[in-house]
Amino acid sequence: MLHLTFFRTALAKSTGRIGLLLVSGWLGLAGPAAAQAPAADSLDRLGRQLRRHEQRDPHEKLFLHLDRPVYLSGETMWFSVYAADGTTARPLPLSSVAYVEVLDARKQPVLQGKVALREATGQGSFVLPASLPAGRYTVRGYTSWMRNFSPDTYFHTSVTVINTFTASGTAAKDSATADVQFFPEGGNLVRGLRSRVAFNVTDKAGRGVAATGKVLNQSGTVVATFQTLHRGMGSFAFTPAPGTDSYTAVVTLPNGQPLTRPLPRAFDQGYVLHLEQPDAAHLTLTVTAIPARTETVYLLGHSRQQVALATRLPLVNGQGVLTVDATTLLDGVSHFTLFNGAPQPVCERLYFRAPPRTLAIAARADKPQYAAREKVQVQLSAADQQTPLAANLSMAVYRLDSLNTTPQPGIDRSLWLTSELAGAVEDPDYYFTAAGPTAREATDNLLLTQGWSRFRWEDVLAAKPPEFRPEPHGLVARAQLMQPNGKPHANVTTFLASPSRLTRLSNAESNAEGLVQFELSDFSGPRDLVLQADPAQDSTSRLTLLDPFSARYASTAGPAVGVLPRFERDYARRHLQAQVQQAFSGRYRSRFAVEPVDSVPFFGRPSESYLLDKYTRFKTMEEVLREYVPGVVVRIRKDGFHLLVIDKVNKTVLENNPLVLLDGVPVFNMNKIMAMNPLKIRKLEVVDSRYFHGSAMYDGIVNLTTYKNDLEGFELDPRVLVQQYEGVQRQREFYAPRYDTPQATQSRLPDLRNLLYWNPAIRTTAAGPAPLEFYTGDQAGRYLVVVQGLAANGLAGSYRFVLEVKPAL
Repeated sequence: MLHLTFFRTALAKSTGRIGLLLVSGWLGLAGPAAAQAPAADSLDRLGRQLRRHEQRDPHEKLFLHLDRPVYLSGETMWFSVYAADGTTARPLPLSSVAYVEVLDARKQPVLQGKVALREATGQGSFVLPASLPAGRYTVRGYTSWMRNFSPDTYFHTSVTVINTFTASGTAAKDSATADVQFFPEGGNLVRGLRSRVAFNVTDKAGRGVAATGKVLNQSGTVVATFQTLHRGMGSFAFTPAPGTDSYTAVVTLPNGQPLTRPLPRAFDQGYVLHLEQPDAAHLTLTVTAIPARTETVYLLGHSRQQVALATRLPLVNGQGVLTVDATTLLDGVSHFTLFNGAPQPVCERLYFRAPPRTLAIAARADKPQYAAREKVQVQLSAADQQTPLAANLSMAVYRLDSLNTTPQPGIDRSLWLTSELAGAVEDPDYYFTAAGPTAREATDNLLLTQGWSRFRWEDVLAAKPPEFRPEPHGLVARAQLMQPNGKPHANVTTFLASPSRLTRLSNAESNAEGLVQFELSDFSGPRDLVLQADPAQDSTSRLTLLDPFSARYASTAGPAVGVLPRFERDYARRHLQAQVQQAFSGRYRSRFAVEPVDSVPFFGRPSESYLLDKYTRFKTMEEVLREYVPGVVVRIRKDGFHLLVIDKVNKTVLENNPLVLLDGVPVFNMNKIMAMNPLKIRKLEVVDSRYFHGSAMYDGIVNLTTYKNDLEGFELDPRVLVQQYEGVQRQREFYAPRYDTPQATQSRLPDLRNLLYWNPAIRTTAAGPAPLEFYTGDQAGRYLVVVQGLAANGLAGSYRFVLEVKPAL
């Protein structure tokens, strides 16, 4: 058996990358340099390709802090969004838009929204429809850039929605069914090779279930036994015999119910990659292969797309061993990928190292107990090992009851662990805080059963270009231009506009697939979009606006849940609270923050501007232009009217029709513009020179604005696509009453808020803590304060504490 010890050193700080020092030890790897050159080239090429993939495809992650885990239909869901670099965990301002969805148990979106991100943070909300059925829902978030990767990379969290309008008090049907899955270490079982097989037993709700089991061969002989260790997960050693034997696992649940499942197929040839951690400081990687021959394979260790290990591993008689210093690995989840001599990826194994430092958030209330309608003052601070830090924080305060039992995991748990795994992770805190051999084995089982790669090695090796681009400067609308024969139409200038008082226009040229992309700045709320191709280039093709939301879904989704009789009193109480709040405070739910708006048109200041009400009103547009718009010449030719703009700088008449806009929408038919009733036009503006706009050039601009900014019934060309499109969410304001006067304190209006406070945008500084204040309501009880935060240096953390509100005497 061969052994290889691996050591890693850092390169100069200016490189920003991790360098490698490979020591061959006593392996006897010396040999003709020419024989080692192909292997070294393959190894170097793998490292270069992964580093190039990291540079070309930055790793972006999202975390959503939701205000609470349980909602009633009709309530408002509040959330804040954090965007982070998946490599460093620092805030990543790559995207300016996050896409947030609420999915039902069938993975169908019931709510969708686009949230503006500024400096890698954002905030949003959903008003849950009163008709929304009770169930477990998944909230997921991603960016346009993240759509290039597996949907498992999106942020996911589960929430429970209770519809008290339909609560009948009858229990949801529960067949007590469970499921079990098996995962061979490294990827595959190989006949004749000893493997470790992990398994995961879950109930109908996706929660881990304790169980025991055995593995039977075709003749019914028990060849292995197993039992769960933690949260329904465990592992066992197993060697599939050579030949054609197949294997079946029989799992026994706590209620005695048996589950029979086939084990994954065993292959006649292949590799097995086994990882052990004999102590806290070392890892041992063992590679075995069938056929057992002498060959050279490659091991690449990488974490968050940074290369941490790259080495050749000679196999003698189909076996080789590598020892790794675990303390030199990067924090978080590391991937060890085994390549054969081709080189092709054949096995992968994961390892988790909890970060030694997190963002230390301190939150302290001014009192341990409060009366009803009393002011609460909280001091918030963030630090790195006692050194105050500037950080972005969000805070929620909600009432604890039998329905609100499981708080959302912290942002650090998400960035360093759960975002790197497939599916939901039960109690992620355990894998950060527990210690000892049992905790290490439980963590290993988690990685074996829920581990996955963010990217496909085929894409890395092939340098596949991304399909979706980032959105650094605002929402990007995508459309496709198709010819009548169904083929894409390339190299055609297309225009996108939205009728409004703000003159915004985008243009783009279609690519080989007929795709066009338009950047929409200051675009919020629902609006009508108008898309059209330049009729001088195309008059027959059809434009289709593409859905900006991802149509791919992760492999897991939350199950439906029903109403349980033991919570009937809690349902009734929450129902009363929600209805009282809706009756007395519902009018505050639709208050939105005032957004700054840039009213300057895209072409800037016009050369000429006319408010037509200040002039004599004429009955035709021809008279208006001829009488008091000297910058535009009206010509009549065989095909009708033509407008020509006078270039005053060069003292010449431009040759072609200008770009004519009606409420910001391009109109290319001059006859239709000239036939419009001028009494509907409030303002006329002229740009009297050539204007370069994206890939297009206009012989001047004539901009017409109606009184209502809605085209005033103007009939657009039938080939023009008009479609409603949702922009980024307007920021809804969280309302909470203040009891800072005797009159407010003595008000007879009831205050039965379940959510006392929500603040998605708290900024701490290195100078000191951030003071916050809010008021309690009329409900006595215990309230959970949850704070999440991310600092500029990549430290993330969360903090929780409980406030108590005493009942009135």
